[in-house]
Amino acid sequence: MACIAMALMSCNSTGNNDSKLPIIGTWEYLTSTTIENGDSVHFEYSNSQKGIKIINATHFSFLIHDLSKGKDTTANFVSGGGRYDLSDNLYVEHLEYCSDREWENNDFKFTIDIQNDTLTQKGVEMVEGAKVDRVIIEKYVRVR
Repeated sequence: MACIAMALMSCNSTGNNDSKLPIIGTWEYLTSTTIENGDSVHFEYSNSQKGIKIINATHFSFLIHDLSKGKDTTANFVSGGGRYDLSDNLYVEHLEYCSDREWENNDFKFTIDIQNDTLTQKGVEMVEGAKVDRVIIEKYVRVR
């Protein structure tokens, strides 16, 4: 599951968003790689799903859905959002809302890197109630 990047301003808000990284904006999911128990799974979003992550000065949200319009076994819709903190390249999402309710009220710590219009986010997803404990690497492209 997961997460997006942005405009040309630094994040200054009520949260700890003192980085100069241009994260504010809308980002489209490109790829996701999960590493769990030594096994890696790589996913290309353009094949069967589409998703965006929207980040403003204080909050993030994400929306992901299947491209079959929910009409076959690939039917999928995931959404979530909440506050975030950004300090240098440490990005922490405080997931307050999620279509998979077990994920709510968890914090997810990532390191981010922005090169041109590509955002890479890497961190650990750990959700005890869902028995999830894995490394995730996501890539996004800025939506213009």
